[in-house]
Amino acid sequence: MSEICSGVLRKMRVDYRAPVSYQLPVGDSLVPIDRQLGQPLEIQYHGRIFCTACGRATRKSFSQGHCFPCFRTLASCDLCMVRPETCHYHHGTCRNPVWADGYCMQDHYVYLANSSGLKVGITRGNQVPTRWIDQGATQAIPLFRVKSRYHSGLVEAALKTWARDTTDWRKMLKGNAETVDMKAAMDQLLLQAEPDLNEVQSRHPDLRLQPLDEPAVEIQYPVARFPEKVTSLSFDKTPAISGTLDGIKGQYLILDTGVLNIRKFAGYEVAVHLPRAAGQSP
Repeated sequence: MSEICSGVLRKMRVDYRAPVSYQLPVGDSLVPIDRQLGQPLEIQYHGRIFCTACGRATRKSFSQGHCFPCFRTLASCDLCMVRPETCHYHHGTCRNPVWADGYCMQDHYVYLANSSGLKVGITRGNQVPTRWIDQGATQAIPLFRVKSRYHSGLVEAALKTWARDTTDWRKMLKGNAETVDMKAAMDQLLLQAEPDLNEVQSRHPDLRLQPLDEPAVEIQYPVARFPEKVTSLSFDKTPAISGTLDGIKGQYLILDTGVLNIRKFAGYEVAVHLPRAAGQSP
């Protein structure tokens, strides 16, 4: 084993292929981590955390890589990012309206995905299918396209009565969800939720809800073996995490010693050790 690279860790980059291709950003390096399937891997935490927004050192990470001041002040860390139906941009109280213009006031999809089971969600138009991959979905289909994050949140809230909006990450990592007919599942959900959607439409006539007619997306992941028991690994408890890479799904590395949520530890300074023959991309 030799050190391939070191630096600040970021969420994995993905490329929609069959299976999905993954790159692990560490400092200025991009490690083609999916090529290490079946090989030993070690990631050592150096004990320092840097805010992914401002770059300052921080003793603790908030909201997937932020220091506390950024967590308290950035619009990207506001409650409306988790509950978009609570968006207050139109009230003139957004923390950063200029940022919101480029992020929230853009077309968003409301979708149905199959990760640990069927769930509804939202994503920006330019994050398809990345968002689905990050959640570990094996199937997904767009339901609606609307003009802002706020509007997508209103539609999602109406659908949550009939479909869950969260992923059981442990179940997702134990195997692929049972394949379903996504178009049929979409039709059934929209029929059940029709009264709720009509009510949202009546309150927000500018929504102009029209179900999309797009094909379902199938997603395969580079996994040689799923764990029978999901054990979560943490740099805060174990600074040096090692094992054989059994697979990658969502933003998780699946090792024979446990699973590591890369996105959770964005901003952590680490060193990656791989077998000597392994290379890296610039």
